[in-house]
Amino acid sequence: MELNPDLQEKKIFLIECLKRTYKGQYDAIQPLPYIKDRLYCVDKVFVEGGVEVCLAPELTPGTRGSWERLESYKSIYTDFRFKSKRRIIQGEPGYGKSTLTLQLAYDWCNDVSDSPMNNVEILILLRLRQLGSVKSLYRAIKSFLLFHEPRVSKHDIEKIIHSCSSVHIILDGYDEYPGRDSNDNDDVHRIIKMELFADFDVSLTTRYLPECLRKETKGAKLTGFDDKARDEYIRKAVVFNNDEAVAEIKQRLNENSILADLCQVPLIFVMSAHMVHDQRDLMKFKSVTQFFKHMIRCFYDHLKRKYYDNKSNKFYRHETGHHELEKIAFEGLNKTNQQLSWIKTRFHQRVGQELYDQYISIGILVEEDEVSDDSTGDNVLFTTMVRFYHKLFCEWYAAHHLATLVKNAHDLSDMLRFLDPFDLQYLFRFACGLDPDAGKKLINHLKGLPGGDKFAILCILEQTGDVNDIIDSVKELCSRDVDITESDSALLKLSTTQLLEIASKYHIPISCVWLIDCSPRVDESGLNLILQSGLSLSILSSLQKLGIFNISRRLTNEELAAILSYSSQCTSLKELEFDYYVLPDAIPVGSIPSSFKSRNVKVWNTTVHGEDRRLNLQTGQWQACDNYGNLPGEEGFHDTSYQYSLANFNQAMSN
Repeated sequence: MELNPDLQEKKIFLIECLKRTYKGQYDAIQPLPYIKDRLYCVDKVFVEGGVEVCLAPELTPGTRGSWERLESYKSIYTDFRFKSKRRIIQGEPGYGKSTLTLQLAYDWCNDVSDSPMNNVEILILLRLRQLGSVKSLYRAIKSFLLFHEPRVSKHDIEKIIHSCSSVHIILDGYDEYPGRDSNDNDDVHRIIKMELFADFDVSLTTRYLPECLRKETKGAKLTGFDDKARDEYIRKAVVFNNDEAVAEIKQRLNENSILADLCQVPLIFVMSAHMVHDQRDLMKFKSVTQFFKHMIRCFYDHLKRKYYDNKSNKFYRHETGHHELEKIAFEGLNKTNQQLSWIKTRFHQRVGQELYDQYISIGILVEEDEVSDDSTGDNVLFTTMVRFYHKLFCEWYAAHHLATLVKNAHDLSDMLRFLDPFDLQYLFRFACGLDPDAGKKLINHLKGLPGGDKFAILCILEQTGDVNDIIDSVKELCSRDVDITESDSALLKLSTTQLLEIASKYHIPISCVWLIDCSPRVDESGLNLILQSGLSLSILSSLQKLGIFNISRRLTNEELAAILSYSSQCTSLKELEFDYYVLPDAIPVGSIPSSFKSRNVKVWNTTVHGEDRRLNLQTGQWQACDNYGNLPGEEGFHDTSYQYSLANFNQAMSN
């Protein structure tokens, strides 16, 4: 559609204004929330974490699709197998969904040649949590992206957008959208379901996959930072290619093994890396509660140095006296639909002027404008909302109130009915670490939940900070087969991998680990087995048997060789089993680790037809074995072919 000269001029205004708005957003990346004057352009700090795409969709909530790792976020838009007008990008809180959208906005504004946004005529990026009751896309664009451009009206926006040859809409944060999962026929839902702008490309970021959208879109998933991404971030954003400083930061982070738990989350890793670089006396932590307490103290210490006399106890009083903030955080999480933002005036009234100003100055709280419900037509009114810098901070303060309530409660079931530990794992871990008495009650409660026993063990560690207190539980767990199934909750998988690594570190024998439908692959370092969920399993020196189950999953020679190499570093390993995998008919002998041969590690494969065979470590051939697992030529081998034929003959005669 051709525009008249007046609208053509307004189109130029619109594009210029969009670019100014996005520049104000992508130039304000703040790795440490308490250092307001240290802002970065997104392109200077953006590092690609893991990205996977779902090539076959999840048809129902418990089933798994077919996921495959991509080399780059750009492949979400360029890989022909992922071709679609609708894409969902999933990721847990802090995994970089919003940062990715800002990188895409940077690419568009700066005409980055190899970016999928390069040929897009107009890019619309909206943060859904700000929309409030706004149901119209055009009104949202005018209210949030063009509020400084009086020359372009809501109706002009509609005409201009429909005239464009290429429009890409990015809707950031569906899980925080006020109208999420409702039956309202607003523009957001109509766009996603292709009832509106069916010819436009649309990307939606969210923490979870909405049930109503499972069949409508292609899915991608951010899986966090691996070792390579962490190295790149330190080099790029913290020490600027100083190899010696990179090595020092990595060493200091590795000294704190408990940080491995939190550093899977890119946002937490980023804060940790900057804190380690800034503080030469970083202590060692035995629990995530200790680490988070230290982080909050750093926030306050920075502000004390900047604004207050260090001898004043005024700040310390506020640092520890945050009871109302604890209640607000707990009330927000203790609901069927969690509340993660509040109207500023009400929040301010509850905590008081002085404390509110401190929380904002420190960076624990963040203000953001949202369209008010009182808006009418073109008369757009805004309400200032306040939220925690990250959901982990909300869980931290809520944990203080939870510990107080639990300590005085007789029945926890009713009190905790809205608090899902598999969604709020740090809320429970923090509460156990903050108060030993409350921790005991919570741990007993968790043990009674399906899959809660493993999480309870981690909470015991959180409570005491002493591995000796959980050694007996870890030994009992590892004495039997340990399953990690892809359909398990994220918390259950995380708890299991962490307990296995504790067992390995303390030389506790691990009888057998089964990875079921996890499609593991080995990372570039060769030291970690990356599961489909993005979790990693480091070298387990005390592991005796590793079993991997995937129906009809194919492995190339290179993939199989990488798994063999990883497994060979598990120095206690006696057996490696691939169940129902489709494997190469033979393996190059050079790909078989020499340690497998010297230790005579048995490598098994049950084929998709149910046939059992074993790898001949000398020839690289798969061979049938007898009922005892022996290969021809091995001592004790019994040829079972006669037994099978006799059994078949007797069966035929009886019929």
